[in-house]
Amino acid sequence: MVLSNNVNDIITYLQEAGVIEPHTKIMNKMNGTTDGLVYTLTVNEEPKYVLKLDNPVNIGLAEQFHLTYRNSTLLPRLHYTDPARSFNLYAYSKGTTHYNRGSKIHWLTLLVKQLLNHYDRYDQTNTWGRIILPRQSWREFNEISVESARSKIGNVLPSEDYYKVKALIARISEVSDNNKFLLHGDTGVHNFMFHESVLHAVIDPSLMVGPVIYDFTYAFCSSPDDLNLETLLAAFGLLQQVTMDQSRLIEEVIVQLYCRIGICVQVHPHDLEGYLKGWEYWKALLT
Repeated sequence: MVLSNNVNDIITYLQEAGVIEPHTKIMNKMNGTTDGLVYTLTVNEEPKYVLKLDNPVNIGLAEQFHLTYRNSTLLPRLHYTDPARSFNLYAYSKGTTHYNRGSKIHWLTLLVKQLLNHYDRYDQTNTWGRIILPRQSWREFNEISVESARSKIGNVLPSEDYYKVKALIARISEVSDNNKFLLHGDTGVHNFMFHESVLHAVIDPSLMVGPVIYDFTYAFCSSPDDLNLETLLAAFGLLQQVTMDQSRLIEEVIVQLYCRIGICVQVHPHDLEGYLKGWEYWKALLT
């Protein structure tokens, strides 16, 4: 059966298939950074499901991420995927993104223990389909990310900072076959649901293959609070599938932080002051 993108038709289909209750209703269309359409569905006036409509590639990849890491307590339960890959139906997760998140060490610790430590190595013989390394190589991915950040940063940072970051790319881009994992790809506070100041769920994967350290440093740099070495090392010590010396870890953070500042300038400039203070702190740690 080929469904239309009409959300009412989809709800009727799910009700007739016995996937959701007969009295399930649309509560609202949710806002977010996702390219697709997202709706909250209620049962007896209580939020119970999240319906996401997107293109077949994104729906299929999100399904694979949830199935691969189904044992992670941070991922909302995937109830159903349309056979035509036009939508996914998830359990509703309480909370909000970005705000009232508590201390970074607390939510970063939960992220490491309940998701990142469950990551599987990428195996081209598995069922992950068309998931590949970003671009042609991990180095190219990092080079493009840094160049994109530079175009957004403009005069916010001096040009010598760009050249310092660029010089680190080759070192952090060494990725062996044993260090390729199925990653979420967008592990920032904008995709973390916080409830009562506790990390409750991780949503909206943007699947990619790469080293676990990418998702870790991405999360660490995704908010301007607690951007210090103490917080980083405390959480890093919990990662089970990553080994590297402190100087290399600092380099990973500096490249990620530079890219995050580019995003900040474009998307959330109100955080820029905090990020610039963090930038001076981390730049001073570079040996």
